[in-house]
Amino acid sequence: MKAAQVDLVERTTELLTRFNLSTAALELGQRLENAGYREALLLVVEVLEMEAEAREQRKIARLRRAAQLPPAKSFETLDASTLPTPLMRKLRELARGEFLERAENALAFGLPGVGKSHAACAIGNALLELGHSVLFRPAYQLVQELLAAKRDLVLPQKLRRLDSIELLILDDIGYVKQSPEEAEVLFTLIAERYERRSMLITSNLVFSDWERIFKDPMATAAAIDRLVHHATILEFNVPSYRTRKRRRIDAAQSGEAVDTSAS
Repeated sequence: MKAAQVDLVERTTELLTRFNLSTAALELGQRLENAGYREALLLVVEVLEMEAEAREQRKIARLRRAAQLPPAKSFETLDASTLPTPLMRKLRELARGEFLERAENALAFGLPGVGKSHAACAIGNALLELGHSVLFRPAYQLVQELLAAKRDLVLPQKLRRLDSIELLILDDIGYVKQSPEEAEVLFTLIAERYERRSMLITSNLVFSDWERIFKDPMATAAAIDRLVHHATILEFNVPSYRTRKRRRIDAAQSGEAVDTSAS
């Protein structure tokens, strides 16, 4: 019984400290215990737990609005049967969020329509539920935002705001056909986040084709080096959604059964 009382006092102190109520954290739980108000202390803890849950849900709602993730792209809506088991294992591991603490990256490669963006958003949504900050941006859009910030002489401020985000999801970097100025601001972003904040990048171009993005061989090598130094590589070597759909239609028309899942 004594241990249970101590646990209640400790939990009361922990919750009130989390709420930045320092004096109450030091006094309330211990005073109630010393006065013999164990039942009252239990009620206090229950109410504080309710407040903690409500605050957490409000925080997650704020993070979700700020993340700007496309709707309905979660692990629940991801067709795991089309992806190899080792790849799904990596996705689930990233969804736990430990890589954010190490400022590591994740790089997803594959042809269009294989589920890269959906998987990236699923990871983002899972991390939001854990209270992590996430921002989703199509690569072309973020590059234009950075270029506009540079023209307006506020690029450092823009980069500082992005630095507050634990995970930046940069989608479809391979579609960016950049001028040297656009390539420069993208490289600046990568360099700024290196070993400090995490990025999750999707691309339909393999590394050997990234010179199309950064134009200069040395800049390309430097960008790749920073991204892969601490990174999880996600290879989506599966048929595209459109290919699988076409196979199902052809099979239905021919009366044959076709297995479109990935092994």
